[in-house]
Amino acid sequence: MKATSFLAALVLVSSVAFANGPGTPRVVVVNQKNSGTFKVIYDGAKAGEVTMTITNSRGTVVYTETTEVVNGFIRPVNFTGMEAGEYTIEIADASGKQIQKIAYNNESSVRSVQVSKIKEEGKYLLAVANDGAEQINVRIFDGNNNLIHNQDLTIDGNFGLVYNLKAVAGVPTFEVTDKTGTIRTIKY
Repeated sequence: MKATSFLAALVLVSSVAFANGPGTPRVVVVNQKNSGTFKVIYDGAKAGEVTMTITNSRGTVVYTETTEVVNGFIRPVNFTGMEAGEYTIEIADASGKQIQKIAYNNESSVRSVQVSKIKEEGKYLLAVANDGAEQINVRIFDGNNNLIHNQDLTIDGNFGLVYNLKAVAGVPTFEVTDKTGTIRTIKY
């Protein structure tokens, strides 16, 4: 799959190269299969300082990076956790600026999160209704709001897990965060 993506990007860069003519830098932004990740491909006419600046729809700079003495690069840019919307990627070198616009949509496959106390003393069932693969973080706090458990999980489809919290003081609070940064807090 990586080879196919790279080959497609290479064909795209080549076609842009012929369209721009010799000596003109080229920039291509490719959306990756991994949600929220884009590849920025830059092919410069000559080695030099290159600055990549990313701005959101309000014109606020959310990321900037300057690279010294390069004539090309492939840089993955991860938008996970950013708000959905249009972003502008600007590449500036000695030849000028090139701008690419992208649309980022931070959809989550998590439909719902439920916590149920089960019959056995101190045991709780965490159930996540999910459409597809998702990374979640589960944090559990005791009655005094002290963090007692922190776990990153990769789930595929619906998911359930029983937690034994017999030794926990007070009423536990569950906090589940998905890859978009959406936090669901359940206090039982």
